[in-house]
Order: sequence, then structure tokens, then C-alpha cells
Amino acid sequence: MHKKLLLSLAGLAALLVVSACGLFSGGKAEAPVNSNLGLKESRGSMTGGGGLLSLGGGDKNGGPGIGINSYMWRATLDTLAFLPLVSADPFGGVIITDWYEDPKAKGERFKVNALIIDKALRADGVKITVFKQKLDEKGVWRDVEVNKNLATDLEDTILTRAREMRLAQANK
Repeated sequence: MHKKLLLSLAGLAALLVVSACGLFSGGKAEAPVNSNLGLKESRGSMTGGGGLLSLGGGDKNGGPGIGINSYMWRATLDTLAFLPLVSADPFGGVIITDWYEDPKAKGERFKVNALIIDKALRADGVKITVFKQKLDEKGVWRDVEVNKNLATDLEDTILTRAREMRLAQANK
């Protein structure tokens, strides 16, 4: 009796699997209905039109798939290349460097955070934050005030480099 019940259940399970595959509907399985499709289309894609790894086929602002300007991204990496990188996120537009101590200025070190804000190549499209520390007489690093012009100078250098890269690409 127990075996018959198990065989019946196994047969029922097989029937459910086969019918779920669409074999009883002439081999044509219908696609499930997504009730959130209209909501999803109105919000757009988190990763852009080309999907998560679609970085090619760029438009004038740097290509689909990322929410930042690719010229600005590359110019920022070029400008900050002398600093050791801790993190670089091209999808979020964030670059974080590690502390750098210039051999010519012992006892003083800098760290830079860069945020690329927009897909457009604009003057306010990059935000640089510079941190500075000095080594005190006890051997402890202490935060000190940074000249505000330093961040502005870095932003200007990045913008100039990004414009040069865009013009070079346009002339090809």
C-alpha cells in the first residue's frame, strides 16, 4: 500500500513537471506575465541601456552603461596617477587614493577623493576633496588644513585633460 502511494505521488510529480514545460500545450510555453513591467520601464535601468558591462559604442558623453563621463574618468585617473589607488569605481564615478608622502616633503602626506558627478563634460562635473596630514614630534599623523586652491587646481587640470581627450577623439 505504501509503495502504491509513493508511485502515485511520483507519477503526479512527473505530470506536473511535464505540464510545466509546456508539453501538453502543443510544445508552446507561454511567457509569464510581469505585472511590474510598466513600473520598471518608467524607472529605467540601473545599469543603463546596454546592461552592466556594456561600455562600448559610446555617445558624445562617454557611452552607455555608466552614469559618468568617460573622458572625465580617464582624465581623473591620469591626473591622480602619481597617488596610490585604494578604490576606483567607474560605475559610481568614485576614485579614492591612499596617503602619499612626497619624498621632497618628509613629514607631510596627502590623500585625494574624486567624485565624477555627471555624464556631461561640465565644469562642475568633478568634485575633488584633498586631505592633508603632518607628522608631529611624537610620530603621530595629525590632520591639518588644506589650501582650498589645491582642490580647485586639480579639478581644473582634470577638466582641461578631459577636454583635450574629447577633442583628440573627435579629430580622429
